[in-house]
Amino acid sequence: MVKIVGVRIKKTGKVYYFDPGDLNLPLQEKVIVETARGIEFGEIVISPREVPEESLVNPLKRVLRVATPEDVKQVEENRNKETSAYEICQKKIAAHQLPMKLVDVEYTFDSSKIIFYFTADGRVDFRELVKDLASVFRTRIELRQIGVRDEAKMIGGIGCCGRVLCCASFLGDFEPVSIRMAKDQNLSLNPTKISGICGRLMCCLKFENDCYERKEMGRRREKPPETPGPEVQ
Repeated sequence: MVKIVGVRIKKTGKVYYFDPGDLNLPLQEKVIVETARGIEFGEIVISPREVPEESLVNPLKRVLRVATPEDVKQVEENRNKETSAYEICQKKIAAHQLPMKLVDVEYTFDSSKIIFYFTADGRVDFRELVKDLASVFRTRIELRQIGVRDEAKMIGGIGCCGRVLCCASFLGDFEPVSIRMAKDQNLSLNPTKISGICGRLMCCLKFENDCYERKEMGRRREKPPETPGPEVQ
């Protein structure tokens, strides 16, 4: 068995597992961890527990330390800088006349890299834009093209149910959604009624589908066996 702790880097992002070591890490504790893209600030969403070693794919990295007030202040400063970086990038995109839509900007915790998320209908040659941004910010620049579902997750909004979008509130990963799920739930197959604001099939069709499958299995078990009819000679 291996001791792990679950950390979420982004508000509604994926949960990553780390080795807590000897640290006492209750839920909602802010921590500093080392990830593939550098040092990051995260929050404990799964308290320390033991899991089978074979259930883990990669070797665990350790939680470096509990976040300090200075770390929290650094994160707040990064958020303020992201607003300014967004405006600058918008102007640069317009100056280069690129067919892309800027969605979000993210500073890594140590400000060693700035990630610009955008959507576009096809491939975009943004090499000159990257050079331009690098000359302004004097740090590593990454432009990452995302899909419409990721865009909805980042921007947020209200679904047709009147609640905050599932992807922007609690869903960590996107799972495949099929029209078959809408049929099994006896929903209208009108695309405008079963699509989210991203234009794709609503995520709730997937995580609610299990309930309908269990109900259907229950009906089949409760259904009495058919009695054979009279034999015909």
